Amino acid sequence: MDVERTELPGIGVRFEFETKRHVRLGIVAHREGRRDFIIYDPDDPDSMLDCIVFSADESAAIGELLGGARIVEKLNRLHHEIDNLVSQQLKVGATSPYAERPLGDTRARTRTGASIVAIVRADGVETGPPPSAVLHVGDRLVTIGTQEAVEGVDKILRGIE
Repeated sequence: MDVERTELPGIGVRFEFETKRHVRLGIVAHREGRRDFIIYDPDDPDSMLDCIVFSADESAAIGELLGGARIVEKLNRLHHEIDNLVSQQLKVGATSPYAERPLGDTRARTRTGASIVAIVRADGVETGPPPSAVLHVGDRLVTIGTQEAVEGVDKILRGIE
C-alpha cells in the first residue's frame, strides 16, 4: 500500500492512503499525540465525509491493537526464516548520550548492521521509526540483527562505544 506522508509544520504529520476497496483515508498525527482519522468523500478527494478524533491514549491503544501484534508476527516469521537472527528491546536509559536526540544520530544501522524496527513508548508503539524520531528516556527500541549487532546497538545507547 502506498502511503503519502505530508509534514504539517507546527501540527505534526498527515498520512493518506487508499484501501483496496478504493476508500481514501487519512491520519493526522499531532505532535501532542492526538490522532485525527479522516474518511474522504469518494467523489471529491479534497473533502472529508467524517473525522474521528482520538486522544493520545486512545490512539496508543488502537496502535497496539493494529500494529503491535503485526510486529511480533513479522519478527516470529523472520526468526524461522533466518538463522542467527535475534530481536531484543533495548532501553534508552537516563544516562544515554542519545536521550532526547534523533534516532538517526545513533547511526546504529550503519555502525552495527542491526535494524531498529519500532520504538515502544508508554503512549504506544511507533513502527518503522524515521531517523528524525526523537528518543526519550524509557523508550524501548525493538532491534533485530545478529547477536553481535544487537549488542552493538545496546553499547551505542549506553555510550560504551
